[in-house]
Amino acid sequence: MTSGVTATVIGTDGKASGNVELPIVFDTPYRPEVIQKVYVNLLSHTYQRQGRYPAAGENVSAESKNTGLGIARLARARGEGFPRAGQAAGVAGVRHGRVAHPPESWKITYKRINQKERQLGLCSAIAATARRDLVEGRGHKLGNDVKLPIIVSNDIESIAKAKDLQKALTAMGLGDDLARASVRKARSGTGRRRGRPARSGVSALVVVGSDDAKVKAIKAIPGVTVKTAREVSVLDLAPGSKPIRLTVYSQNAVEQLKQVRAPVHKIMEMVR
Repeated sequence: MTSGVTATVIGTDGKASGNVELPIVFDTPYRPEVIQKVYVNLLSHTYQRQGRYPAAGENVSAESKNTGLGIARLARARGEGFPRAGQAAGVAGVRHGRVAHPPESWKITYKRINQKERQLGLCSAIAATARRDLVEGRGHKLGNDVKLPIIVSNDIESIAKAKDLQKALTAMGLGDDLARASVRKARSGTGRRRGRPARSGVSALVVVGSDDAKVKAIKAIPGVTVKTAREVSVLDLAPGSKPIRLTVYSQNAVEQLKQVRAPVHKIMEMVR
């Protein structure tokens, strides 16, 4: 089902090549609170449960010597004549002791969400990609001639090289955004010590229609992600739960979005 609103189709050379009617999913109201809730719940599905050995830090022969010795009443390792003897052990807050409140593997980290609420969050995120104020408010840089939503001809799905895709996106007026995302920012703290010394920005999301599109194999452009219309998620459209990401749709992707049953379908059926 279509909304009756038309959008311009752009070729890979940046020139207009026709018009297409937008799916009714683009009429979904903007609901940032629903998008954030759906993002948080879907992100919890990727968590890996972790726990600690229940007896960690307690497998030691330790006992308290009680009062009267001028020392703290902590459990201390038994024995004498070796460095460990007499050291506090088996309790939390001491060297080589147990963890006070360790992570537990049986903790429930999988957050459930209603199916209709999840669908509303996805449709609202898709509709938000047509709003320039939201896209620029997230930090994306667009050319003055760029009109949202960005719909490209199906020629983009046959691109097999990263340099050709980058050339096509630049011709659409997204060159400044690609340059912004390519700058790697230094990171300090724990991440830097664990092999993540820098991070890159997030740039355009390219949504294609077919699973065998050659452009899906391109991963060399920093910040650019390619997804099919069937697998696109709120996690892709609103990274960090911050609406909304700069998105480029192919014509095949727009045709598949016409099959999405948006929440506004019911409103239109009631009006009829």
